Amino acid sequence: MPGTESVLGPGFDGLEKREVQRLVLLLRPAKVIARSGEYLCILRDVASRGARLKLFHPLPRDVLMVLELGNGDRYDIEKIWERGDQAGFVFTHAAQLEHLLVERSRFRKRPVRARVDLPAQVRAGSVVLPAALCNISQQGGSIEGDLPLSVDQRVTLAVKGLPELDAKVRWRRGNRVGLVFEQTFKLDELARLLHRLQPFPPAVAEDEKDAIFRRAMEG
Repeated sequence: MPGTESVLGPGFDGLEKREVQRLVLLLRPAKVIARSGEYLCILRDVASRGARLKLFHPLPRDVLMVLELGNGDRYDIEKIWERGDQAGFVFTHAAQLEHLLVERSRFRKRPVRARVDLPAQVRAGSVVLPAALCNISQQGGSIEGDLPLSVDQRVTLAVKGLPELDAKVRWRRGNRVGLVFEQTFKLDELARLLHRLQPFPPAVAEDEKDAIFRRAMEG
């Protein structure tokens, strides 16, 4: 039976042996939310008290962060160590391992997307419209602005720091428009691009039961 340190890395010696035995390899896309922004990663190993993430770049120096899964579930986490492309965290509150494994939630599961706030231009035929890129995933994103666009319309999205993206309008709600990209990003490619564009203002939820809201209120 390997020790905790050999499984999750240094700093997990406080985990009970039975929790180490329940360690599960997942390899699921996820993101870490810190004060400076949101960072894509892979949830590599998980137990009820801790997790190891695969990184695509160094994380901020924050110790307390929030882990968000593809279904929108969030967990308060504390960074214990970071070495190369790996980092080890403990959950502030023990997580239900079965819930993590099946990734069930009241939220609809979707590709992990990062919240951003970047000026953009949308080209629709010969018309160029100003907009703001609000979030982005490997497959698409949403933009906001006075955009007379229709569903299924083809456009080109230009954002400084990102490659020019051909896309199709998937949905629209008021001033918000959802796009699906013609060519998708690789997870590591998008993660590194977004890392170079950080920091962004911290995301603060309005629900006092939400993990991000608690982090913000704790200062």
